[in-house]
Amino acid sequence: MTSVGASRAAKGGRLAIIAGGGALPHHVAEAVRARGEDPYIIALSREAEESDWLEFDHSVLAIGDFSAISRTFRDEGIDRVVLSGWVRRRPEWRDIRPTLKTLARVPSVLRTLVSGGDDAVLRMAMQLIEASGAHVIGVHEVVPNLLADPGPIGALTPSDDDRRDVEAGIAAANALGQLDVGQGAIAVGGRVVALEGAEGTDAMLERVATLKAEGRVSARRRGVLVKLCKPEQDLRADLPSIGPSTVAGAVAAGLAGIAVEAGRALVLERAEVIEAANRAGLFVIGVERSDYRGRA
Repeated sequence: MTSVGASRAAKGGRLAIIAGGGALPHHVAEAVRARGEDPYIIALSREAEESDWLEFDHSVLAIGDFSAISRTFRDEGIDRVVLSGWVRRRPEWRDIRPTLKTLARVPSVLRTLVSGGDDAVLRMAMQLIEASGAHVIGVHEVVPNLLADPGPIGALTPSDDDRRDVEAGIAAANALGQLDVGQGAIAVGGRVVALEGAEGTDAMLERVATLKAEGRVSARRRGVLVKLCKPEQDLRADLPSIGPSTVAGAVAAGLAGIAVEAGRALVLERAEVIEAANRAGLFVIGVERSDYRGRA
């Protein structure tokens, strides 16, 4: 261990952020710094831009290089890890570089990469990270102010027709989550017209905009985007999130609003989200899954 790493470990250990793509890792890093900690960034190669992290101590490592990750934990005195941001590319078997502690798990790792859903891969990654010497904690434990509150987030509220779309979207998102596929659904006129897959929320919104433009989905009815945690999701990774780009996509798709799971979904750049939604006449609400159970 370096003298810097030993000093930090003596003070109780350092927080590392394993950063994928998107805006969320930056929000988390700035929030951690604002509360007086100095986070170490492990930027995932081919997912995060190294140039974004020049103001932080950081390194760029491959997603499956647990040998280098474990060495970084040791050298930097890291005892806690937050997983943040999207990962668009699954590691391939040739990307896996295990430590001696994780070597015996390689066969099960390869099986999970081939046939497991997103949650299964994330759970496997967290197990390997913890075997490498650090404890994985959730984003919501570090920046709880990013969590959606119950009720309206902004000036507008859904109509009765919108609430029927929310109910349909919740039922669809629940079913989708049980298959470990995605977290989002779009309902228009009480009918589910799109489910989130590997392409992500923004691409799903673009698809609905195209369907409306082609007349395959009614452009007269607006619709709602719903994003929920998967029913069995480990809350330490991949919480559903929305931000200004989500609002822009919903507006382009002609939607009436966005519903996210209260207390289990993240609202990034909240002030910008509220301003953009209010300006566009779009509602954003936090919903309790239990409020809609059995009604969709």
